[in-house]
Amino acid sequence: MTLPPQRTLRLSLAPLALCAAIAASLTAQTTNHDDHSRPQFFQKLVAAAIERTQHTVRYDPGYVAIAYPGGDVPAESGVCTDEIIRSYRAVGIDLQKDVHEDMVKHFAAYQPGLRQKRPDANIDHRRVPNLMVFFSRKGENLPVTDRAQDYSPGDLVTWNLTADQGGNRPHIGIVVDKKSEATGRYMIVHNIGEGPKMEDVLFDWKITGHYRYVPEGRNTTETLRHEEKQKKSAAN
Repeated sequence: MTLPPQRTLRLSLAPLALCAAIAASLTAQTTNHDDHSRPQFFQKLVAAAIERTQHTVRYDPGYVAIAYPGGDVPAESGVCTDEIIRSYRAVGIDLQKDVHEDMVKHFAAYQPGLRQKRPDANIDHRRVPNLMVFFSRKGENLPVTDRAQDYSPGDLVTWNLTADQGGNRPHIGIVVDKKSEATGRYMIVHNIGEGPKMEDVLFDWKITGHYRYVPEGRNTTETLRHEEKQKKSAAN
């Protein structure tokens, strides 16, 4: 028996439709699962940032040759960017590697105002302007406002410390989930010269950037599993 052309076409398309439905279902499950894990990811990141305030760190902006990937300056030294690097690394994300790889591929995007002539894995991730470009390119570039409620735990904020003096001294910190009793604002973990501190300084200087970053294409559930493995390894 010969089937009508319309029925033959419907039968031939049926397996394709089934495959498409299965793929859509799997994509939705992955997306929903990852969306569910994002709050947990930022909770872990914030906890890592707050833990940094327990460390004694001497402010030292000097150039240091470090390992790559996974390199760090000596634990007892560092600058504002190092607190961001160390907080992210505690949840399994190596910003040294991520920033350097992006600069190697897209160096022209980083060049305006950049002092260096080529990518350098020792310092790329330790400069606030580089992090600003990287977070803009790879994360969420959020509005800069004067409303405290627009800044959430896990957000990254950059400032110009000397804007009122006509200067340009960049700084970076991370919003955490502890609120100031005086203002009700979320506080900031940062290192402005006296080691990592948690302070109510969100609006103390001119804000130049507001970002939120989870690595592109990285499943946050996998990142959290990596963190748990690190903790177990350290315990053993």
